[in-house]
Amino acid sequence: MSFAPSDAETRSKSANAGGKALAGFLLSGFLLALLGAILPAWGYHRDPPDFTAVGNYFLSVAVGVVVAAGLARRIMARRGLAFLLVFACALSCVALAYLALVSPPASPWWRVAGLLVLGTGAGLLNMALFHAISPSYQSDAAGTATKGGIWYGLGCLTATLLVAATLLAAGTSYVPGLLAFMAVVPAIFAAIYAKSSYPARSESAQPTLRQALKDFRSPGAVMFAALLFFQFGNEWSIAGWLPLFLIRRVGLSPEAALIILALYWLFLLTGRVGSVAILPRVRHRRLLLGSVLAALFGCLVLFQSKNAFGAASGAFFLGAGYASIYPLVAEAIGRRFPYYHPGFFNGIFSLALLGGLLAPASVGYAAAGMGVGVVIGIPLAGTCMVMALVSLIWLESKVTGR
Repeated sequence: MSFAPSDAETRSKSANAGGKALAGFLLSGFLLALLGAILPAWGYHRDPPDFTAVGNYFLSVAVGVVVAAGLARRIMARRGLAFLLVFACALSCVALAYLALVSPPASPWWRVAGLLVLGTGAGLLNMALFHAISPSYQSDAAGTATKGGIWYGLGCLTATLLVAATLLAAGTSYVPGLLAFMAVVPAIFAAIYAKSSYPARSESAQPTLRQALKDFRSPGAVMFAALLFFQFGNEWSIAGWLPLFLIRRVGLSPEAALIILALYWLFLLTGRVGSVAILPRVRHRRLLLGSVLAALFGCLVLFQSKNAFGAASGAFFLGAGYASIYPLVAEAIGRRFPYYHPGFFNGIFSLALLGGLLAPASVGYAAAGMGVGVVIGIPLAGTCMVMALVSLIWLESKVTGR
C-alpha cells in the first residue's frame, strides 16, 4: 500500500532542495574568483610580464560561459536538472585537477584549455542553479536573491583566502597541490546534488522564453542589461587584476596584495548585505548616486596609492561603492518584469557575467601595450558608463511612466 506525500512533506523537500541550490552559488563564486587570485601564484607579477597570456586566460573562461549557455539546455532536456548540476560540478572538478597538472612552467596554452573547461563548468552550474532556485524565488524573490548573493560572495572570498594562505605558509611551490585540493570542493557539491531531486517544472504558469525576451526589446530593458554588463565588468576588472596592479605599481608582496583582494571581496559582500537592509529606508536614486561617486573616488585613491594603507582604502571605497548597485538594479528589474523565468534570468546574469570576464581580458591586452596602470582606467571609464546608463534609465522611466 502506497501513500502520496503530504503537502508539508512536499514543501519541506522543495525547501531543502532550494537551500542546496542557493549554496551552490558559493561554488560558482569559488570557481570564477579563482583566476584573479591564482595569477600571482603562477608568477605573472614577475618580469618580463606576460599580460597578453592573462588576457587569454580571462577570454577563455568567457568563451566557456558562452558555450555552456547552449550546452546546458540540451543536457537538461535529455537528462534533467539534477544530472546537469552533478555534471557541472564534476566538469569543474576535472578542470581544477587538470590545471594543477599544467601549472607553470608548462606552456600557458595548456592553462588556456583548462580554463575553457572551467568556464564551461561554471556556466553550466549557473544555468542549473537558476532553474533550481525557481520555486524559492517565486515565494520570496528578495530573500532568495540576497541569500544567493551572500553565498556567491563567500565563494569569492574563500578562493582568495585559500590562495593567500598557501603563499604565506608554503610559497608558490605548493600551488599545484592547492589546485588539486580545491578540486575537492566541486566534488563535494557533486555528491550533494547526486542525492537531491529536482522535479521538472511546468512552464504553463509562467511566460515562455520568447515572451520574456519580447519585453526586453524596449530601450529601458536594453539599458538594464547594459548596466549589468558594465557593472560586472567593473567589479571583475578589479577582482581579476588588483593583485598584479598592487605588486607591480605599489610594490606590495604577492601575499599582501592577495589579502587586499580578500578585503575587496569582504567590503563588497558586507556592503551588499548592508545595502539590502537599508533599501526600504533610503531613497534609491540618492543611494545609487552615492554608490557611483564612492566607486569613482575609490578608483582615484587606488590609482594614487603608494602603500598598503592607500590600497586598502581604495579597495574599501570600491567595494562599498559597487556593493549597492546590483541589488538596486535587480530590484528595479523585478518591479519592471515581475515574473520569473529561470532560463531568461540566467541569460541576463550570463550577459552580465560575460561583461565581467571580457573586461579583465580587455585589461590584459591593453596592459600589454600601455602598462599595468590601465587596470584602474578601464573600471574608471566603466563606472562613468554606469552613471550615464542610470541617468538614461531614470529619464526613460519618467517619459514612459514605468
